[in-house]
Amino acid sequence: MARLRKAAKLWRRPQSPIAAGWAEVQAADGIFAVNPAVIFGSCAPLEIELGAGTGDFIIARAAEFPERNFLAIESSGVVARMLAVRCGRAQLRNLRVVRMDGRTLVNLMIGHESVSAYHVYFPDPWPKERHHKRRLFTPYLVANLQRTLAPGGALYVATDVGDYAGEIFAMLDATALVCSAEQVPGCAKTAFGRKFAASGKAIHARAYRKSPAP
Repeated sequence: MARLRKAAKLWRRPQSPIAAGWAEVQAADGIFAVNPAVIFGSCAPLEIELGAGTGDFIIARAAEFPERNFLAIESSGVVARMLAVRCGRAQLRNLRVVRMDGRTLVNLMIGHESVSAYHVYFPDPWPKERHHKRRLFTPYLVANLQRTLAPGGALYVATDVGDYAGEIFAMLDATALVCSAEQVPGCAKTAFGRKFAASGKAIHARAYRKSPAP
């Protein structure tokens, strides 16, 4: 309820709808496909955060790397609205918001080898067994993450749930992606990451890379 009240208060501000409209990507004729040249007006390397929340990580990263393009994906209507307002206020030409289920986007709407990096931080674990089918990570999604990553591209994942981490990493280890020793950039830069780090809660994080083109 607190999040709903905060979102409603934010949306009542006169400039909020304008800011959100500036950042949010809308489907044309009910059809959406990720075409960076159309969305951003350039074909710079594309990074995507699935489940971007209110944008703490991706706004900072887009500001840090202006030579790259960034898509923030969020399925929750309330959260996506807050995300779009925050991204619009940042006025970053290389950052846009898409309200959509991340599974639909990755599985159906992203071209072959077109993404330089995916960021997936603290996805909903849906802890009850009967809800596991709603989890983001499935073998089909993982296959499409691999398909859509460009050669040399990275997938960064973090979760605070140990058993879910084991399932995710097992799926990724079964692909041709290679586990990397590099740092996972969003671990301490998302709202959840900061909260868990401050409480001393364990965070399970890994980076994976797609092999460079021969």
